[in-house]
Amino acid sequence: MSSPRHYLQFNDLSADEYAHIFKRTKWIKDKFKNYEPYHPLFDRTLVMIFEKASTRTRLSFEAGMQQLGGSAIYLNTRDSQLGRGEPVEDAAQVISRMSDVVMIRTFEQDIIERFAANSRVPLINGLTNEYHPCQILADIYTYIEHRGSIKGKTVAWVGDSNNMCNTWLQAAEVLGFNVHVSTPPGYEVEPERAGLYGTDHFEQFTDPLEACKGAHLVTTDVWTSMGFEAENEERMKAFADWCVDAEMMSVAAPDALFMHCLPAHRGEEVTAEVIDGAQSVVWDEAENRLHAQKALMEFLVLGRVGDEDAS
Repeated sequence: MSSPRHYLQFNDLSADEYAHIFKRTKWIKDKFKNYEPYHPLFDRTLVMIFEKASTRTRLSFEAGMQQLGGSAIYLNTRDSQLGRGEPVEDAAQVISRMSDVVMIRTFEQDIIERFAANSRVPLINGLTNEYHPCQILADIYTYIEHRGSIKGKTVAWVGDSNNMCNTWLQAAEVLGFNVHVSTPPGYEVEPERAGLYGTDHFEQFTDPLEACKGAHLVTTDVWTSMGFEAENEERMKAFADWCVDAEMMSVAAPDALFMHCLPAHRGEEVTAEVIDGAQSVVWDEAENRLHAQKALMEFLVLGRVGDEDAS
């Protein structure tokens, strides 16, 4: 039995593999829009394990697997033995013998790393404290859909150096674009992560306006991620000047896009004028979680198929 391919971080795939997945995403999305059934994962089962709450992740994976002809099973750790102290390693052995692909949305990256080491089937990171590769997969596809190749372009990240920011930095290294990061003092990208991702594609800015200058994509996230709620009041004060507004978008490239992984808090990390404005593609971005993840599951379960269709 060959070892399964896992998707735990963005850099688990190569630039060539991403090019394939983006082409498949377009092909699969076109099928969906034309109401043409495509069931490559008929009789396959996806198990979704949630330790963190979700709307878009559950809906996109569950609907996506059904649209590919398979079935999806939802497990919440509060309602399973994982929530009662069963070792992750044991759970992985059992769950992977009863399914064809697993998605986990949890806290520490270590949890999914341990699960993957004991899984007989592909494991997908649906979100951890450290990384959110499926979201960035969809975000980059959305950019490509609207503006073409992201190679050589500049992405401005304004706000918290969280799992989204970490994944953008990985993506820049894999796909050859640049990331400008601006965070409040004390919330900068961790030095070890900055060193890990190198400096060729990454630059930090103390002034968010400077980070946005010439950017082709401006993006942000909530100031208080899940698991950091106790810091909310302190963060509201620290991040007050890091709200993406019309001024920041005005110094970006003329055709710059705005993205947000949602849910959003208008008036906090982004103004209503920006997120509801003409440069915002947040709804396309949200929908593309569905299509990009279908292409990802197809690739992880079946390997590289359909190149003749995606040309």
